[in-house]
Amino acid sequence: MSQTKTDPETEVRPETRLAPPWNVVVHDDPINLMSYVTDVFMKVFGYSRSKARRHMLEVHTKGRSVLWTGAREQAEIYASKLQSFHLRTTMEAAE
Repeated sequence: MSQTKTDPETEVRPETRLAPPWNVVVHDDPINLMSYVTDVFMKVFGYSRSKARRHMLEVHTKGRSVLWTGAREQAEIYASKLQSFHLRTTMEAAE
């Protein structure tokens, strides 16, 4: 009597993907004072004055600054908070 060889059971794992990160971006505007923008960054993100100022200067000189990158839900919360302070804010998928 011959025995048939069978393949050992193969473990099948479902493919899981992490959600892509999102950037919170603030854009330059002609309305808000630089000191105000710095204070908002400190309040919303808890940034030090020097880090907040660095981002504010990037907005001022380059027209935009990526302030935070992470999960979409948190990015939406940050974007909403920044908009409530009347800052031009958008979200974009991070590369």
